[in-house]
Amino acid sequence: MTHSQFRPCIDLHDGQVKQIVGGTLHDNSANLQTNFVSTLSSTYYAQLYRDNELSGGHVIMLGPGNEQAAIDALQAWPQGLQVGGGITIDNAQLWLDRGASKVIVTSWLFPRGSFSADRLKTLSDLIGRDRLVVDLSCRRNGDGWVVAMDRWQTLTDMRIDRETIQMLSGFCSEFLVHAADIEGLCGGIDEMLVEALGRLSPIPVTYAGGASTIADLGLVNRLSNGRVDLTIGSALDIFGGKGVTFAECVEWNKTGSV
Repeated sequence: MTHSQFRPCIDLHDGQVKQIVGGTLHDNSANLQTNFVSTLSSTYYAQLYRDNELSGGHVIMLGPGNEQAAIDALQAWPQGLQVGGGITIDNAQLWLDRGASKVIVTSWLFPRGSFSADRLKTLSDLIGRDRLVVDLSCRRNGDGWVVAMDRWQTLTDMRIDRETIQMLSGFCSEFLVHAADIEGLCGGIDEMLVEALGRLSPIPVTYAGGASTIADLGLVNRLSNGRVDLTIGSALDIFGGKGVTFAECVEWNKTGSV
């Protein structure tokens, strides 16, 4: 039986590998809360993931100034990493040519905050459904969740529900979902969101936000019946965290236990 996997990440801000409190990501960097700034390059992390056979991780460019660092990571592990952040129909194929296994798209699908089915279909047709990941990073809104764009500051007109998930899954091969309200806080995952994603999605989903210990991998596995994978960022020792060791995550992927 398959079990939820640990999916690694390389979050880039101003060309450096960082771990950021997601809700503080604005144009005004003075308000930015950063948990960790690495002295190591994106290439180091890509090679680390490659050496440990951790596929399906994502490189996210948080704002401008990150292209070269992203290219460096992809060159260190061609076809081993997905890339997102500022992906549009004009550059999607370019990033695939640079070595990304898949591209991750969010804001471009929501001109002026409204979902464009035409944009999604056009992009999917251009690069192929199997090379496309739709980012449904979201914020809580009432008793559910609304997709957020522009570094998670702008709410769109898309709610995460069965109808939405089913429709989108016809055009992409995976979803990436950051719980933006708790991203980087290491205060525990959004259990209701993980359970909903596992129940609603017919395609693979990677969830990120709030993971603090290796037990969260077991919790995500149980809540989603092994259908949702987990990214752990700020709590991880390779990002200066105290809650989870990288070695534990590698072991979990191999055995489903630690």
